[in-house]
Amino acid sequence: MLHQAEYPALEFDDNPVAKLNPSNFADPKFDTDKLVITFFPEVVRKLLDQDAIFEDRVIPGENPIPIYRFAGDAEVLLTLGQVGCPACAGNLDLFHAMGIDKVMFCGGGGVLDRNIEVGQILVVDGAIRDEGFSYQYVAPSRVIYADRAINDKIIRYLEENNIPYLQGLTWTTDAIFRETPDRIELRKREGAKIVEMEQAGCIAVAQFRRFSYGALVYGGDDLTGEEWSNRGWRSREGVRYDLVQLCRKLLAVI
Repeated sequence: MLHQAEYPALEFDDNPVAKLNPSNFADPKFDTDKLVITFFPEVVRKLLDQDAIFEDRVIPGENPIPIYRFAGDAEVLLTLGQVGCPACAGNLDLFHAMGIDKVMFCGGGGVLDRNIEVGQILVVDGAIRDEGFSYQYVAPSRVIYADRAINDKIIRYLEENNIPYLQGLTWTTDAIFRETPDRIELRKREGAKIVEMEQAGCIAVAQFRRFSYGALVYGGDDLTGEEWSNRGWRSREGVRYDLVQLCRKLLAVI
């Protein structure tokens, strides 16, 4: 049923069936249910060079999506995420229709707390919904929360393996060039530790379709000072490589 509202983006429709559905594009299905989504293209290249992954298939379309498989862990697939909820979370909906039921996401984002060091891992507890995509999957709310049971399993693994981590909210926004000082301060007061562009949408798809989803986002550039600071966050190859491998292992526990 469509619930009308003053603004179109807030008119949530809980009907699970649309005119165009992911199932229309879900053939052939995967033979596994586990997937890592990463935003680290240099890690994918390195894994290919090491023969640690190989191309499983390319999902056709105007923007073809390569899917890789870990050579030493054939039950786990790997793909590069696309920027923004419509692309990344939209593809996630398709992946689920193709048989994926367990997903780990690893990416980076801008820190809203200067005490978060470059490379520090944030277990995403939820996201402030400052975008439009998630409102098509889950009724309007200021924050959308991750599955607590899934996060408990992730945290248990991190603690058992002495891997440092933080927990908290992200701020998901569509507009990278509209992260204004006032908006940043408000999001900080609301509890956001990192700003990124995908989590609200990915969490919403996982809730709507009812599959397991967890996310680790590491501290990247710094938005807390008078001027934006890159902090060389995209050059932290070791951190990014290790994060992909960590997410691969976490798929066995979520």
